[in-house]
Formats: sequence, structure tokens, C-alpha cells
Amino acid sequence: MGYYIGARGLPMDIPWTHNDVQYPANWLRLSSSQDRAMLGISWGVEQQSWDQRFYWGVDNPKQLDDKTETVDDVEVKTTGLKTQWKAAQDETAALLLAPSDWRVVKELEVNSSFAAAKAALPAPWQTYRAAVRTSCNTRQTEIDACKTVEALKELLFGSATIVKTKTVVEKDSEGNDVTVIKPDLDSDGNEQMIANTAVATAWPTEPA
Repeated sequence: MGYYIGARGLPMDIPWTHNDVQYPANWLRLSSSQDRAMLGISWGVEQQSWDQRFYWGVDNPKQLDDKTETVDDVEVKTTGLKTQWKAAQDETAALLLAPSDWRVVKELEVNSSFAAAKAALPAPWQTYRAAVRTSCNTRQTEIDACKTVEALKELLFGSATIVKTKTVVEKDSEGNDVTVIKPDLDSDGNEQMIANTAVATAWPTEPA
């Protein structure tokens, strides 16, 4: 529960701003219901948020795969998240390649054949441009392999590292064995971090 202006939650005992006006930390506690109503402030349950790139609403994921159905005798195809995000990988690859396109054009202009132009392009740039295309294809394959919207979101936006965990068996309050997943701590009691294998293949780094 808390105070809201629209969908925006207002913090208690912390200064806040609305329409370029700064309100002091104690304003909500000292204000009257009329004061709050004039600003459109309401009291309610905290509103849940969702990632609109992947969900229509809370616990309502968007369509993962393309779907074709007949509506009023007309075949309608709906594009799924996989197709959308694979297209986004093509766009990213094009953006990564664009800054070095001039290097390729230059070699094509000054060399007599495509093979000669390719050979004249510095090796680091050849390797980089090939790696961009390979990464794009690999990422699209990884997108296709996702079985759920949650997995797709983790693939594209998950953290590169995650806390290493271990499975241990403990006793519950009734003395029964229960399996619990806990962080795997090092000898100093710190959480150990490992690479997140659920995230997509990284894009290559442009040569210096």
C-alpha cells in the first residue's frame, strides 16, 4: 500500500518532485486528503510492473513463435517474439559493420578484383567483420532454441555473471529432509560468481 500519482509511487519521508515542483519529505504526512486530491494523489496497492518488450501484462507473456490462423475466412499471420528479436540481431550486426564499410569500399575501388580487395583489407578488420556475422547467426540460433518467453528475455538481457549455487539437504521444522538451493560461498564467506550460460553469445569487439 502507498500513495500514487497515476502509476508512480510516492516515497514516504523522502523529498519528491511533480510538475517541476519539489515537495518536502514530510509533505505526505502533513497534507490533508483535499491537498492530495488536488494533485491527483491516491492511496492504493503497489502496482506490479512488467517488461513490455516481452509481456502484455503481469504473467501474460507475448506470443513466442509466429502463428497463422484463419479469421473470418482470411488467413492471418501474427509475428512472434523470436522473429522480432532475430530481426533485431540483423539490425545490430548492420550497425556494428557500418563504421568499417568504408574500408571495404576503399579496397574495392583501388584493387582490380574482389579477391585482391579482400586480401588488402587489414586482417584484424577481416576477422572482426566475419565475427560480427558469425555472432549474429549464432544469436539467432540461440533465439530459435528458446522454449519460453522467460528464457528469451534471459538470453538477451540476462546478467553475464550469476551467483554460483549448490544444492543441500536440510531439515524442516518437522524434521523432514528438504532440498534447498543456496549460494556457494568461498572460504571467506563471499558469494562466488560464474558465467551465465543462459545469455546470448557476445558481440565481438572492434579492432583498436
